[in-house]
Amino acid sequence: MFQDTRPVPFDGLDDDDPLLSEFRVADPSEVRAILRSLLNQTTPLNISASDGSGYRTTIWTLDHEGGRLMFTADIMDPNVHNLIEADEAVAVAYLDKIKVQFDVVDLMLVQGQRASVLQARLPREVFRFQRRNAFRVRTIERTQPTAHLRHPAVPDMSLALRVLDVSIGGCALLMPGNAPQMPAGVLVGGVRLTLDPETSFETSLMVHHVTSTGAENNSVRLGCGIVGLSGTAERSLQRYIDQTQKRRRMMALD
Repeated sequence: MFQDTRPVPFDGLDDDDPLLSEFRVADPSEVRAILRSLLNQTTPLNISASDGSGYRTTIWTLDHEGGRLMFTADIMDPNVHNLIEADEAVAVAYLDKIKVQFDVVDLMLVQGQRASVLQARLPREVFRFQRRNAFRVRTIERTQPTAHLRHPAVPDMSLALRVLDVSIGGCALLMPGNAPQMPAGVLVGGVRLTLDPETSFETSLMVHHVTSTGAENNSVRLGCGIVGLSGTAERSLQRYIDQTQKRRRMMALD
């Protein structure tokens, strides 16, 4: 799942993979602007290390000429020292509803007379993602977004349900009135979500609520949470959400 302080996984992706390019900010002026916003708003950051340790901090200052940035640090906190010993670290923060992520490289602890700081190299690139559940997009019907599954109460029954909308954390499905209904609390495994020709993955869905659509055919809307999404599927879904937002904005201008 796309947890608030957990870095988005990039395992197995090449540097020029289009999924990374979709979220990458590499222009130096844009990178500086994002870091400056984090500094000016005293935005909390969570630095996660490769060994599983983490530390919550803020940016203390930026040194663009020296190519360094400094984070506030409590020298008495053992997590600070764990970060220094780790091979890799990633910082995650939020600006409004956007998840910001960047690698923390050459991390060291600098002790001063009045305060101690964690110092690192200024990142060359930053990644921006929509915050979990912040945006739920209506799917585009012509791409035939469909959830393929077996009914949990009738295993021999295969269903192809229209996906009405989707977010990183969940989706809504249209259930026909003539099918056996699914009550809230049911976990449906082995669901194949196919949102467009480029976005298809397998996951599990937890039915959270069931509401009537008011249609004459007695169809209902299943509000579902997405469970057990892999890193690759999560990135694919995030890309679909961003692309659908752009398409809908273009459609509104036509």
